[in-house]
Amino acid sequence: MNLLNCDMLKTHYFLFFLLFISSCNKYDYEIEKEDIISQNIELPSELKIVKCDNGYANQFPCKGLDLYSQLSLQDLKSDFANDNWGWTDPIDDKEYVIQGLNDGTAFIDITDPVNPIFLGKLLTETNKSTWRDIKVFKNHAFIVSEANDHGLQVFDLTRLRDVNEFELFSADAVLKTFGSAHNIAINELSGYAYVIGSRRYSGGPIFIDINDPKNPKEIGGYSGMGYSHDAQVVTYNGPDQNFLGKEIYIGSNSDGGSNNRVVIIDVTNKEQPELISRKTYSGSRYAHQSWLSTDQKYLFFGDELDEYYYGNKSKTYVFDLSELDRPILHHSYLGTTYAIDHNGYVVEDLYYLSNYTAGLRVINIKEISNKGMEEVMYFDTYVFNDDTTFNGVWNVYPFFKSGVIAISDSQEGLFLVKPTL
Repeated sequence: MNLLNCDMLKTHYFLFFLLFISSCNKYDYEIEKEDIISQNIELPSELKIVKCDNGYANQFPCKGLDLYSQLSLQDLKSDFANDNWGWTDPIDDKEYVIQGLNDGTAFIDITDPVNPIFLGKLLTETNKSTWRDIKVFKNHAFIVSEANDHGLQVFDLTRLRDVNEFELFSADAVLKTFGSAHNIAINELSGYAYVIGSRRYSGGPIFIDINDPKNPKEIGGYSGMGYSHDAQVVTYNGPDQNFLGKEIYIGSNSDGGSNNRVVIIDVTNKEQPELISRKTYSGSRYAHQSWLSTDQKYLFFGDELDEYYYGNKSKTYVFDLSELDRPILHHSYLGTTYAIDHNGYVVEDLYYLSNYTAGLRVINIKEISNKGMEEVMYFDTYVFNDDTTFNGVWNVYPFFKSGVIAISDSQEGLFLVKPTL
């Protein structure tokens, strides 16, 4: 081979080598690029759901409930969560959680429950407080707190339709005829709110006309049975024919000592409310909260401190209200842990109980007439223990048509769960 041919051959091999190296690098780069792109692809919502598998969803003990998402207190820009409630927009059926915090109220769009959107916050009217309570009427949120001189905040929830980025909201109205209050109940059929646990009317209900939501008007109150910690008010449609169509107030009343009772009051005439009955119960320490069955025959009632003082398992008292002037203890149900019971709500044949360190417990009450209650689902957001302390789940909101349940955990924030399909 002559020198010219040899040089040509070397050049040929060199060019081939460069081409080979170049093609390899290009190939490797394309693989890396595909890997990077695939890592940034938004997963379908159904793949983000954490299934309850073998008793756990991630680290959370569970039964029959899947975890869709969580917003921590850091996400909510706060350091303590308390009550929560919900709103469904009647225009487009979007669902929103209204989350109580010690420094205000957060508004979260949960229409896509695996991708909740924190829209903004309404700050507390005065100072921070552990206690805040919220109810909804005519597309407005009504908010009270034990913060000094807080009053009643009113917020127009339709404002959330136009939120494009996080906002700090102001209230649409504030009623200052009372200062602090522990709780609020609303009868949506009458358009009256009942502010309870204030320093007025001995802590009994203050009657407020909210039919014009941005112009609430206090029109009276009732002090005859002392302090109410919580209440439910309904236009009665239960088995007692004597009170059909009447507006009935059912309060959980306590003096903080041994005087604990359920009180039933006819508040149809706001100028002359009438006590129908009062019912004490054995083993009482602090009458806390109650909720009627769908047919308004039974009342599911919780004492917040009986577990703490007496060492019993989570106890729910069930009263038979077939006759409102003669409530009878139907029976008592003991849960599966020694955790303290807090707030409970009924949806059809299920009782949803916020159970502090034991999380959310869901109890089947279909056979309640035969004293049948059975725990069928749970989701425990407080993973450390089920001790008799005040950590964990403060409240649950189980009324969304989508089936999403909003759980408020004081230390861990907001959880969105849903029954396993």
